[in-house]
Amino acid sequence: MSLPARALDPPVPDADLVAAVRAGDPGALGALYDRHAGMLGRLALRLTRSRSEAEEVVQDLFVGLPEALARYVEAGQLVAWLRRVTVNLALKRLRRARHRGEVALAESPAAETGGASVERIQLRRAVESLPERLRTVVILKVVEGYSHGEIAELLGISRGASEVRLSRA
Repeated sequence: MSLPARALDPPVPDADLVAAVRAGDPGALGALYDRHAGMLGRLALRLTRSRSEAEEVVQDLFVGLPEALARYVEAGQLVAWLRRVTVNLALKRLRRARHRGEVALAESPAAETGGASVERIQLRRAVESLPERLRTVVILKVVEGYSHGEIAELLGISRGASEVRLSRA
């Protein structure tokens, strides 16, 4: 059995897809979505704690991506920039919901467990029970691996405040 030649082709680099999106190629936008939406959705889910909110964050990101890429300066990896935009969109959505007094509905218990161990479930619940400002720092630092400097920049706080919030959490 032989594989189709297309399966043997190396993946198109993100930089080439960005250039194609800038040129108006909807297929390139779809390729970027296929490549990065899952990871960005998981990040948004950890921040928003709502699957529907996370899906809307990713949708908002990719709907506005052609316009945003027109301003994007390729100074680093595209995936790092996409993660930063996702965090900003998720935090903006959380602030808007808090301002409106909205309350997120809990996901179903069956969806929560997903085969996870009791310890993982307890840890997830403990993190989710933290106040938003502490929970956000924990997720960005421990789960996503951002530095305190990056967290400070994303949240508009000092590096020391990020460190204190993590310690308090």
